[in-house]
Amino acid sequence: MDSDAYDTERGPSPIPPGDREEGPRSVFSDSSAGTAGPEPAANPAAGPEVPEPSEREKPGRFFTWRALLGLCVICVVFALLVSHFVMQPFLVPSGSMEPTLNIGDRVLVDKLAYRFGAAPRRGDVVVFDGTGSFVDEPPHPNPVVSLVRGTAAALGLAGPSDTDYVKRVVGVGGDHVVCCTASGRVEVNGRAVTEPYVEPGDAPSSVPFDIVVPDGTLFVLGDHRSDSADSRDHLGDPGGGMVPVGKVIGRAQWIGWPLGHWASVRHGGTAFAHVPPAGGAHG
Repeated sequence: MDSDAYDTERGPSPIPPGDREEGPRSVFSDSSAGTAGPEPAANPAAGPEVPEPSEREKPGRFFTWRALLGLCVICVVFALLVSHFVMQPFLVPSGSMEPTLNIGDRVLVDKLAYRFGAAPRRGDVVVFDGTGSFVDEPPHPNPVVSLVRGTAAALGLAGPSDTDYVKRVVGVGGDHVVCCTASGRVEVNGRAVTEPYVEPGDAPSSVPFDIVVPDGTLFVLGDHRSDSADSRDHLGDPGGGMVPVGKVIGRAQWIGWPLGHWASVRHGGTAFAHVPPAGGAHG
């Protein structure tokens, strides 16, 4: 037999094992071998892989802090609006209104009490701006300092302006107020007044006076008469120590702080219940 003819009819020589391409493996063979299959190829349409954000960079946490800050701002703005138009906290800076109000008490002042035709009455505890009656016009302070202090005072976090006072109304426009009568009491329009709110042991006044309150003004005294700078101290000043009704900020309604002093402010309207009216008086 011809050897060349035999080689021509014979099939191709086998590929060496090292150069042979490995065919696909079956699922069964992979699982039986205990090895993981090939990793899936990346999908070009999915775009580049985005790294997982850190805990600080997560949108939820950022939104929480931003929402909290926004809520705080809204609360402060709301409190300032309420304080400006409706109810303002007032920090009592002195003992001139003891025992009704103590040093450090925060009083809630109703700014709507006299907004709709009502006027301060005898016995009311009022907060007012004493500019022009108790003190001269103050110099203009630094606007930034004034804004910060005004905001803190409006929120009850700081003392009031140096021109703001809290006192009790004893006489209104047209009243004839005298101290002291033979009984040792304040007399209004010829009627002696018993004042249960005055500091125990204090005389109604150590300073005698006999005045007629001009219309549109108020004659005010502190309950702690021996420790109060009030209308008596300005009788000889321009305006005679009378407070214009338009300077009244509001009526002290409640003691809001400290919690142990929480109570409504004791007004003295009943002490003046039998006082007859005078020309232009509201009684």
